[in-house]
Amino acid sequence: MKRNFGLTLALLFLSTCLGCFAFGTNKEFQPFDAEQLATVEPGKTTAKDITDIFGAPTSIVEMSNGNAFIYQRSISKGTFIWLILLSFGNYDNQTDQVVFFFDNQDLLTHYGASLNADKASYGLPF
Repeated sequence: MKRNFGLTLALLFLSTCLGCFAFGTNKEFQPFDAEQLATVEPGKTTAKDITDIFGAPTSIVEMSNGNAFIYQRSISKGTFIWLILLSFGNYDNQTDQVVFFFDNQDLLTHYGASLNADKASYGLPF
């Protein structure tokens, strides 16, 4: 009886270790090119120049003194472990965002960039 209990306990323990381990990432991420950002000059670059370099913006905000073109690109990475009795998961989403501000003549006045997508990582929640 003691031997059967020990065998049952060992099998139960081993069955909790069975499972699946998975990594995942989205495939749509295209980072902003630092060389392209370096060519942008406030006071000289136009809205047409920006769309020629970066393509269509993610969104356009109309303001009283001009427009803002917002470009967002994000990357997501996930790690999951499925066990018989227990599951763990981690999902990390990081975004690159560049915003260009134009006056009423579509001339660039200034821009800002937040480039964090390279910080997305795989990991476990513990």
